[in-house]
Formats: sequence, structure tokens, C-alpha cells
Amino acid sequence: MDNSDRNNFGTIIKRQRVMVPLTLRKLADTSGVSSAHLRRIERGERFPSAHILRQLAKPLGFGENELFMLAGYLSPRAPSEAESRESYYHNKWLDPYVAKVLAQEPVETQRAVVAILSILKSIVRSTRENSATGDFEPASHLADKY
Repeated sequence: MDNSDRNNFGTIIKRQRVMVPLTLRKLADTSGVSSAHLRRIERGERFPSAHILRQLAKPLGFGENELFMLAGYLSPRAPSEAESRESYYHNKWLDPYVAKVLAQEPVETQRAVVAILSILKSIVRSTRENSATGDFEPASHLADKY
């Protein structure tokens, strides 16, 4: 993996951490990965092992396979006939058409699309949680604040 890919992956991790929201210290506490190592990953100076990715997945709101795809350890795959399509696609996997089209793209494009979809999913999840707890504020009120 070249330096640009490391930096891109580090940027994805940092964006997700900020969106969750977690501080480096809080992510370190919940994942068991030192904040110094996390900082190096986010800057692209280090690339996480599979063991570290497993520790980071849950606190960052990723499924393990999703994070492994973003890191380039896995490519998106189509379901086998033995797997139930319903449980496969409703269990955080891609729509069959999207997976088919994406599989024809270069790995870098696959990673970028999966990262964007992960970020969008996180935004939707955060918005739902905020509206359920009453912390959601309509945009019309933002102009008064700023």
C-alpha cells in the first residue's frame, strides 16, 4: 500500500471518529489501542494490522468486514447462493446491483465508494439517534445561533 492510500485510510478513520463523535483518548480507551498509535494511523504514518482494525471497528461504528474493505484487506463480494439474500443485504451489505457495478471498478474506487457510503450511513444513524432523543435541532434555528 503506498503512502497516498495510507493517508486516505487515515483520513477516513479520523473523519469517522470525529463524526461518531469520539476524542482520540476516548477511542483509545474503548478500543484498547494507544492514542499515540491512533494518531499515527490518522496521519498515515502507520497502517493498522487486522488485529487493530478489529479493535477499532465497533467503537467507530463499522462492521469488521466493512472496515477491512476500506483498508483493502477485503474486496466487496457478491453473496453465494447458499446465503440468504435477504439477511445478506439487510445485514449491512450492499444492494446487489450496487455490489455488481462496484465490483467492476478499480479497488481505489471501491474503497472510496464504501467509505462514502459508510460516512452517509453514520450520518443517518446519528440523525436518527438525535431526533429520537430530542437533541435534533431543525436547521431554521441555526441562523439565530450564528
